[in-house]
Amino acid sequence: MNILITGGAGFQGSHLAELMLSNGHSVTIINTFSDEKLENISSFKDKVNLVFGSITDPVLIEKTVRGHDVVFHLAANVNVDHSLTDPKSFLDVNVMGTFNILEQVRRHDIRMIYASTCEVYGDGHDLGGGELLNETAELKPKSPYAASKAAADRLCYSYHTSFGVNVTIVRPFNIFGERQKSGTFGALIPILVRKAMMGEPLTVFGDGSATRDYLHVSDLIRAYELVMETNGLEGKSINFASGKNISVKEIADYIATKFGAEVKHGPARLGEVSRFPADMSFARSIGFNPQVGIWEGIDRYIEWVKLQK
Repeated sequence: MNILITGGAGFQGSHLAELMLSNGHSVTIINTFSDEKLENISSFKDKVNLVFGSITDPVLIEKTVRGHDVVFHLAANVNVDHSLTDPKSFLDVNVMGTFNILEQVRRHDIRMIYASTCEVYGDGHDLGGGELLNETAELKPKSPYAASKAAADRLCYSYHTSFGVNVTIVRPFNIFGERQKSGTFGALIPILVRKAMMGEPLTVFGDGSATRDYLHVSDLIRAYELVMETNGLEGKSINFASGKNISVKEIADYIATKFGAEVKHGPARLGEVSRFPADMSFARSIGFNPQVGIWEGIDRYIEWVKLQK
């Protein structure tokens, strides 16, 4: 098949592009340019059709989307902290960029798989009795990033109900693994590993009791593949997670022990959600079964970082 991956040179997208190529598909990537993104796809960039540009450019999107069988829409601004300082860019990219993609898949009758996020659920759900967040839970986004993703998530659904667009909404929980960003506005595990390797203390914001359900990127890309190969998912939203919740403090302590680093605490962050307990019933019903646990995944990430030196 002819597959387009927006954000295909990013963290998740580069892994997905690699998998699709290995399965014999023709892959086009659209991505904004950076040396980091080129490095992500360095081992296979000559095998893909690479388009540099932004999903906020409707003319570029019109030219790029047509002729494909499936569009994986992964391109987005993704950091909660960054969204607090520049919320407009998140609306521009995550909402209007998604609108541009939807208009073209609608026009050309192309299947779309949209990468949403668990952040759309937000906080404040009545889960004291051990209930889990399933796909029907109310969306209560707490940050501009989460709100922009929730808006795009529901925009995708509206294009299915209004225009019959064949779109499936994937809601991954906390993804981690090789190629994940560790610098400014990076993700928790890469930042902690980088600091530990440099002999710096690891900062945990708040008391560290906030929990997350971490899913290794290798399991996520298999989830995307499963969605593509499964019929009857038009208009559906699907949680993909590991099914296990780990506290931020546990993760920091594990990494600190690996390197003999110190853990210190800082003030709680604005927009922080205390817990994301995922209900994976729907995902399991279509055959999803995650393989890589949190500690194995962190070990794999550490070994990958060492090889980059």
